[in-house]
Amino acid sequence: MPDSEREAELLDAERRLQAAQRAGDVAAFDDLLHENLVAVGPDGTIFGKQDDLRAHRERTSVVDELVEEELRLVVEGGTGVTFFVGRVSGTFDGSPVTTRLRYTRTWVYGERGWQILAAHISPA
Repeated sequence: MPDSEREAELLDAERRLQAAQRAGDVAAFDDLLHENLVAVGPDGTIFGKQDDLRAHRERTSVVDELVEEELRLVVEGGTGVTFFVGRVSGTFDGSPVTTRLRYTRTWVYGERGWQILAAHISPA
């Protein structure tokens, strides 16, 4: 498959992820997050797929607004990286939060399409 097709598919996966974040769609997260996900939150906490799913299922992580300001992507074979910058507001662990964040996500392409294997979230 040409890289341009993979890029289009990665862009679609990123858009589906953003929609899942806004909707708290646990089923969509389950599809988009790799079983071996390792993610680093803005406070340095490391978490995995099951941690993320639990946070959305239990509504301890609720995104009310997610506004994309910038998005870049790179695809090389079966690996992709998305660089997202945007405004996020919601409730996290019971505290209201409004901030600007940078998400760097490493995606791998496999039988289930694009899935996030690693992520890093930091203040932007």
